[in-house]
Amino acid sequence: MSKISFSPAVPVLTYERVVEQIEAVIISGEVQPGQHLPSERELMVQFSVSRPTVREALRVLQSRGLIASRPGGRSGPEVLPFTGQALQQSFTTLARIASLSLSDLVQFRIILESSACRLAAALHTPEQLAAMHGAVERMESAAGSMDLFNAADLEFHAVVWEASHNQLLQASGQAVSGALLDLMNDRISSAGDPGAAMRDAAASDRLLFSAIASGDSAAAGEQARRSITAAHDAYLDADGRNGLAAL
Repeated sequence: MSKISFSPAVPVLTYERVVEQIEAVIISGEVQPGQHLPSERELMVQFSVSRPTVREALRVLQSRGLIASRPGGRSGPEVLPFTGQALQQSFTTLARIASLSLSDLVQFRIILESSACRLAAALHTPEQLAAMHGAVERMESAAGSMDLFNAADLEFHAVVWEASHNQLLQASGQAVSGALLDLMNDRISSAGDPGAAMRDAAASDRLLFSAIASGDSAAAGEQARRSITAAHDAYLDADGRNGLAAL
């Protein structure tokens, strides 16, 4: 008989076991968004663990965007619907600690958003098209205020993602877009003419809106690639620009 080989046993902390079990009932749908888990005290009894262990498990679950927890509250933590918020935070954190480069995020956004725009051109509803149009107009009129501009820009792209009618694209796309916006705000603020950068971005999104409105999927995908490239090209090094050119 050949020699059997085992891997070293990895210790598992008690709170991780609690996380695994709660996460499993949420993923399985046994507990639906809007419903509540048992209270902290009930969880302590059911898992036979201490309050600090329960609270650490709930903290992890909350950081993953699965629950909203209020320590000491009478009702248990509320199970949340899936959003891209936790994913966005992960992208932002990874980029800020240099595990992800700016070019990584930009390339990923181009891949996702060009696909979303192709789908949006074919699948958008009249209501979504009207929402995109309104957001572009607000971008064009708000080019002197970064806060107002960013709000309109995020709204425009959120509707584009929604119009793709693909939940994975919507969650991932909004997450990477939000992470890029977090990283780019400081760079745009320190630019020689931030107003010009915002006007250029509004003009690019106007072209993207026109391609989507016309129902031209190929043009919409290509305009998305061009818009994202133009918005970030000046902030990338030579390798990053070469990477974008390959897409």
